[in-house]
Amino acid sequence: MFTGLVEEIGEMRRIGRKGEAMLLSISASRIMDDLKLGDSVSVNGVCLTATTIDKGIFTVDVMPETYRNTNLKELQPGGKVNLERAMAAGGRFGGHIVQGHVDGVGVIRSVLADQNAVVYEIAPANGDIFKYIIPKGSVTLDGISLTVVKTTDSSFTVSIIPHTLAETVLAYKKAGDTINIECDILGKYVDHLLHYGSEGAGSKGGAKPGISRDYLAEHGFA
Repeated sequence: MFTGLVEEIGEMRRIGRKGEAMLLSISASRIMDDLKLGDSVSVNGVCLTATTIDKGIFTVDVMPETYRNTNLKELQPGGKVNLERAMAAGGRFGGHIVQGHVDGVGVIRSVLADQNAVVYEIAPANGDIFKYIIPKGSVTLDGISLTVVKTTDSSFTVSIIPHTLAETVLAYKKAGDTINIECDILGKYVDHLLHYGSEGAGSKGGAKPGISRDYLAEHGFA
């Protein structure tokens, strides 16, 4: 689990490709202090596993499912990536619950200055995720915990303070670039529970009703 507070910007040193499988070699400094083989690392918001560690460089494998559903496929040698180690049990929880499980990719429509902030407008490729994106709610973009400012029928905006801009790859992003989106896990679980057992929700052993107003009233939640 991660918090969406990026620890440092890493640099792509080498990218091996075989079909839709990738092997990424990434140079870093801060996160290398206690990184061990098998540890989870968020790379642009994608939870990956460190498979080798040597002299300030670690490698991770990208499987086809991750390749197809994130923007990691667009990485090039020399490119920058956001890095965060998995949250320590005794650490401060400064962002929100981030799994590193990307829900989809969005396109940056615009980047506009707003006094001391910069506002990014994001258009998700999959409109289904809008049910999880609410004004003042949490969203993760390329591994960064951010707050949704407002939404429209086809996009949403986030406002970035100078510190976040300076310490993450958002400083290198421009209109037309893609960005990984992970929606708030709490919203996804609530949605799943409300619809569990309904048609298409993956129930087994016959249909079961989802949680309705009548169901809540029947069980004392009126």
